[in-house]
Amino acid sequence: MNRSRPAGLSGLCPVTEHLYLSNGRAAGDSVQVSRCEITCVVNVSGSRKSCPSPTVVEYVHIPLPDSPLSPLCLHFDPVSEKIQAHARSGGRTLVHCNAGVSRSATLCIAHLMKHRGVTLLEAHAWVKSCRPMVRPNHGFWKQLVQYEMQLRGCNSVHMVSSSIGEIPDIYEGEIKNMVPL
Repeated sequence: MNRSRPAGLSGLCPVTEHLYLSNGRAAGDSVQVSRCEITCVVNVSGSRKSCPSPTVVEYVHIPLPDSPLSPLCLHFDPVSEKIQAHARSGGRTLVHCNAGVSRSATLCIAHLMKHRGVTLLEAHAWVKSCRPMVRPNHGFWKQLVQYEMQLRGCNSVHMVSSSIGEIPDIYEGEIKNMVPL
């Protein structure tokens, strides 16, 4: 697991030596992007922004809303391979969405499962340790559960029914502790 310290809620959060996660505002900060030597930016949001830094040699825009129905899983392998390609050449990839909570976090989790060989449960804990507000929407969780089954042939996280709909089992304790208003 990554042992570096989180950059904070408003900065670029290192997930691995070659992978960073952030919100859209931090991704637009050319000083931070240059300082972290980002060579590839993956923007998973409705708005396309220009590359914030001369160090960025590749910019990928995935125009998907943060909706449980968005097929983000179609981008798991291509984005993961792009992250790996930049890492092999010594580069660094920044993955961001508007808030840095759901879409971009989901892509980072998928990458860790594929290229670091960790389970979905471990990948989620890893990314959450770097950026504590990470919380993929339930549709992205379903896609990650399916992806883990595809990669590993078994699941470390399961979707379960709750009073607020289908959720990953790792959130069950939170739901049980909620007090009805």
